[in-house]
Amino acid sequence: MVGRKTRAVLGVLFGLAAGQGMAAGSGVAAPQVVDALEKSFGVHPGERRNHVKGTCALGEFVGEKEAARFSRSALFSGKPVPVVARFSLAGGNPKLPDTAKNPRGMALEFRPPGGRIQHITMISTPMFGAATPQTFFDNVVATRPDPATGKPDPAKVKAFLQSHPDAVAQSEFLQKNNPPPSWANSAYFGIHTFKFIGKAGKTTLVRWEFVPQDGEKRLSDEQMKTAGSDFLERALIDRTRQGPVRWDMIVTVGEPGDAVADPTVLWPQGRHRFKAGTLTIQSAMPQKGAACEGINYDPLVMADGIAPSDDPVLNFRSPAYAVSFAKRRSGQ
Repeated sequence: MVGRKTRAVLGVLFGLAAGQGMAAGSGVAAPQVVDALEKSFGVHPGERRNHVKGTCALGEFVGEKEAARFSRSALFSGKPVPVVARFSLAGGNPKLPDTAKNPRGMALEFRPPGGRIQHITMISTPMFGAATPQTFFDNVVATRPDPATGKPDPAKVKAFLQSHPDAVAQSEFLQKNNPPPSWANSAYFGIHTFKFIGKAGKTTLVRWEFVPQDGEKRLSDEQMKTAGSDFLERALIDRTRQGPVRWDMIVTVGEPGDAVADPTVLWPQGRHRFKAGTLTIQSAMPQKGAACEGINYDPLVMADGIAPSDDPVLNFRSPAYAVSFAKRRSGQ
């Protein structure tokens, strides 16, 4: 039987939101990461290599004036910006049960006037489980199912955690927190540091999270046993039929000394935080044939006013997303 630590490490492994991989910078290359994911989950032709199980949604985003003080992005104009969203479970198994203790993902494509789209991809843990692309790759290899048992080898998982302390914080978070009963009851975190570029060119280091107005909720241990395998999509569809679902975008402003290039390290409490806008989801639907299905939610697709930091994991995601996207577009 797979233990709690093994399940949690599987969650650490697949925390990249919405589909998948990372961009060069360590000793591992993007095609190697995608190949490793395929060896762990198999190849599902035409499907994403990670965060394969998901749900599409449509809505809009309205930015706040305070955000416009820090960023000239069209997201913060105060006018509604159309959004194509995708909610997902981390991992490459399309039949993964919705009770799995791994990160949930929220991926957003903003479509402001002028044709310059903006992507934001997030996960439901406040930190990532790898400080470098190499750690992510090593995790994929360490947690690959043993052909004899169909499950990861606990000894390999233990050895991975002992040799990769940057994976521990997210692993512990997943062990302690059951998943939500609905996409609408989860917060989603950008995990990386980004740059807001102001009208005068001033750069501000920021991190963000999207906080659900429906409130954060988690399944009880008893509910985990009875919830079933496929409740998340139906719960979101039913919820949007009752009315719009909203998240507040909360931005935290960094200070000197805060971790910029390590998504496993949280910023200290007490930093300046403000509401940057509100995401409203008005409808949700199965992803097959829907607007989100064909989108490659590359987190480095950015419009003017928002820029990436030097985080090696953030910058590794784009080329791996591209490898995965090319494969599924060609029917592989």
